[in-house]
Amino acid sequence: MDGFIPSQAAGTAEIVFFDLETTVPRRAGQRFWVLEFGAIVVCPRKLVELESFSTLIKPKDLSAVALKSSRCDGITREAVESAPEFEEVAEKIFSILNGRVWAGHNIRRFDCARIKEAFAEIGKPAPVPVGMIDSLGVLTEKFGRRAGNMKMATLASYFGLGQQKHRSLDDVRMNLEVLKHCATVLFLESSLPNTFNSNLQSSLTVTTRSRSNGKLPCREETSRKSPPISLGYQR
Repeated sequence: MDGFIPSQAAGTAEIVFFDLETTVPRRAGQRFWVLEFGAIVVCPRKLVELESFSTLIKPKDLSAVALKSSRCDGITREAVESAPEFEEVAEKIFSILNGRVWAGHNIRRFDCARIKEAFAEIGKPAPVPVGMIDSLGVLTEKFGRRAGNMKMATLASYFGLGQQKHRSLDDVRMNLEVLKHCATVLFLESSLPNTFNSNLQSSLTVTTRSRSNGKLPCREETSRKSPPISLGYQR
């Protein structure tokens, strides 16, 4: 299954949903700086939140952070200039992540790489997961593109869960709710395939026709996964 790495411990290990907010490199040679880390620890059997942690993080290069944000709740230079540096919160982040199943939206390509980079920069070993659930890969395979471009904001809108805030702790909680909703829909479809799957095929046919008429069912929005060059930070 794309997006899922099985492990022997994954059946009993706690799941940690985590998310990073970072700067956006605006030209060649620039790097990502972590601006915020947020995570929730979840019991895999009951899907209840056991623990949470979030912190803003001051990058070593403050000039990489925008003075003003294009989002009303975005991260600005003023917001992080008095925050702890990554090295000051690295031990806590390590304890949250290490030895647990990692979960998140597109974490395989983005968040995992940024975590490794941040720990390498301070000369400390990075945390290691016992398994990984990348909801982007899992949901693309199992849920399909019925919800549009499969970005978190689009999935949340599809299920009426509100607007994505692009803040780490809010986003991981939204990620868990999106997975719950998708799992419920898939369960219903597998329980009554003749009823629900026929309705799904009809819906997909309508969507295909609307695309052929040049009307997209879902509007693309920018995010950290495909960041616009002009922004000074990203999800």
